[in-house]
Amino acid sequence: MSRYSAFARYYDELTANIDYKKRGEYFHSIIKRFKTTKENILLDLACGTGSISEVMAGLGYDVIGVDYSEEMLGIAMDKKFDSGLDIQYICQDMRELDLYGTVDVTVCALDSINHLAGLDDVKKVFSSVALFSEQDGIFIFDVNTPYKHRVVLANNTFTYETENVYCVWENTLDIDTLEVKMNLEFFEREENGLYSRSSDSLSERAFSEADIERLLDECGFEVLGKYGDDTFELPRSDSQRIVYAARCIRNGQKK
Repeated sequence: MSRYSAFARYYDELTANIDYKKRGEYFHSIIKRFKTTKENILLDLACGTGSISEVMAGLGYDVIGVDYSEEMLGIAMDKKFDSGLDIQYICQDMRELDLYGTVDVTVCALDSINHLAGLDDVKKVFSSVALFSEQDGIFIFDVNTPYKHRVVLANNTFTYETENVYCVWENTLDIDTLEVKMNLEFFEREENGLYSRSSDSLSERAFSEADIERLLDECGFEVLGKYGDDTFELPRSDSQRIVYAARCIRNGQKK
């Protein structure tokens, strides 16, 4: 069984507040600023249930979606069937990409990089993206900041309620590593009025801007832009998310 099996069932309900169309158009505007390659092949890395993939395909990109969760990809395939958009989905670990060719743009959204266990794994992802990027290909990704881990996520507990499910989200912060372990309890309403219970757990780790930029450089990227909280402004000390735009200038690590 792949990771996030319980979380996958409720992911779209619990993230219904996210405006994926607006987010996809934001990525599109960044791409237009910097893209120089002629083709429009786009890799949606850690694509989850395919919401960003759907938006980017609707904007004219030839989309390949990669995710490690079979359950989330199953939901993405249902969306593809409903929309009729031509999206290719592949079940792979983003640290070990194995694509059929190179891509012009890679996007990795919604703090997927933070789900990696440490800098070694981040470097593996950046190296994989570089390996399958066209020369001058664009890599756009976002990360939750150390500020968000220390102040917003921290040791806090959140509750979410939708028409079908009630979720208790409990965080535990390691202040030294800025890793937040998350325990999720789901209570789903059944037709008989009772609730069925399931649970899942995951963790996220915050990385410094210096470490992210060092690894991008080591893996063959130059940073083109760095934006705070889905704007085109520089990050602030209290920014919760940083969006990076980078260009692949070589397909391999520094010697």
